[in-house]
Amino acid sequence: MSLLSLAIWTPILFGVVLLALGRDQYANVVRWLALAGAVVSLLVTLPLITGFDSSTSAMQFVEDVLWIERFNVHYRLGVDGISVWFVLLTAFITVIVVIAGWEVINQRVNQYMGAFLILSGLMIGVFSALDGLLFYVFFEATLIPMYIIIGVWGGPRRVYAAFKFFLYTLLGSLLMLVALVYLYYKSGGSFDILTWHRLPLPLGAQELLFGAFFLAFAVKVPMWPVHTWLPDAHVEAPTGGSVVLAAIMLKLGAYGFLRFSLPILPDASRELTWVVVALSLVAVVYIGLVALVQQDMKKLVAYSSVAHMGFVTLGFFMFNELGVSGAIVQMIAHGFVSGAMFLCIGVLYDRVHSREIAAYGGVVNTMPKFAAFAVLFAMANCGLPGTAGFVGEWMVILGTVKVNFWLGALAATTLIFGAAYTLWMVKRVYFGPVANDDVRTLADLNAREFFMLGLLAIAVLWMGLYPKPFTDVMHHSVVDLLQHVAQSKLP
Repeated sequence: MSLLSLAIWTPILFGVVLLALGRDQYANVVRWLALAGAVVSLLVTLPLITGFDSSTSAMQFVEDVLWIERFNVHYRLGVDGISVWFVLLTAFITVIVVIAGWEVINQRVNQYMGAFLILSGLMIGVFSALDGLLFYVFFEATLIPMYIIIGVWGGPRRVYAAFKFFLYTLLGSLLMLVALVYLYYKSGGSFDILTWHRLPLPLGAQELLFGAFFLAFAVKVPMWPVHTWLPDAHVEAPTGGSVVLAAIMLKLGAYGFLRFSLPILPDASRELTWVVVALSLVAVVYIGLVALVQQDMKKLVAYSSVAHMGFVTLGFFMFNELGVSGAIVQMIAHGFVSGAMFLCIGVLYDRVHSREIAAYGGVVNTMPKFAAFAVLFAMANCGLPGTAGFVGEWMVILGTVKVNFWLGALAATTLIFGAAYTLWMVKRVYFGPVANDDVRTLADLNAREFFMLGLLAIAVLWMGLYPKPFTDVMHHSVVDLLQHVAQSKLP
């Protein structure tokens, strides 16, 4: 096995072992084994970045083994400057999620931890797959652990939320399968994604394929108006489920645009840019206004995620390096920031068992350490300079202004709306006098929670103050993608 296979199958193997430890009397052993699996999985991914050659756009750490001979399906893996950071982000967030559920989950601990480790391996598979069918298998398989996580450990309406999540994302993906089969036959019986990048297709076929891929990936992002499953899923999911959903799973759809829609269907992508840009701006503006009226903290951050991911899809379809690079940076930053915000809500919920903003007030008086972390992450969510949340948004705005000033100005309103709904929540939850007895008796962060939030704070500040390593690694891959998209693939 090479590094990518180890990155995929190490957490899956640990997850399967955990599932075999079926009794809660082994809960402590399960927790330590889950943490060991998550840490080992993270360590396995580190050589991918330390050994990455950022001077080329070629796929690296490539593996290619014939899988299903009759249909020429390959177990083909590889990463470039676009995908390598998401492999590391997935492994890192998995460590955080295992730590987050350490004391909170007391029933079916082995299944909970096992589901997250298996999900981690499957998501890394999505970011690494270079075979169309292999990508589809990993892409769809991620639904199963997350469906179980929401449906078993979620809130009172968990079954409804889990079904809605599963059906929305599955129905969108079925159209993608039709598109993959068409490309397979059009390319002479190959599922090689890189071969598809060179495939000459008529504009009509490109537009139909673009529609199929768009529906699959737009639901996953999620883009307006197919975003309605996300607030329900976030509200009902346990804290760890919300963290993984926001930090990683939403990125699977956005990544699909970069790996399929843009390089395989460049003419249709340019032709239908206005559709994506319009939907992205609706997400940025309208969903920002929807977030302003939320009374539930989880719903507010969920709608915030839809608005921020609208920024990502906007950047992709500006077709310049600032826009695309900024969108990828925004994806990584959103993984850190949104994950951290859901963890902060989880810390409060574990103590008070309420997500309602009105149930809090003056938390800083009883939990000063926690409030410091929470306000830092809130500022990053607003796009404060010096934090991870600023870098990608600023690059996307600059990239959009290069195309059209008024589009850039409209996109920049997210900074205003983001500050409005985030600071409104911060003011009511954390500042002011102590509002009630629940807040008065709150205990500040314990060592586990401090360590967990501290790791994310370091990541948020590091990326905000020194984003160069991220942009350097992706530079050549982004430039190559844009040159490829600029060339017509019409026969």
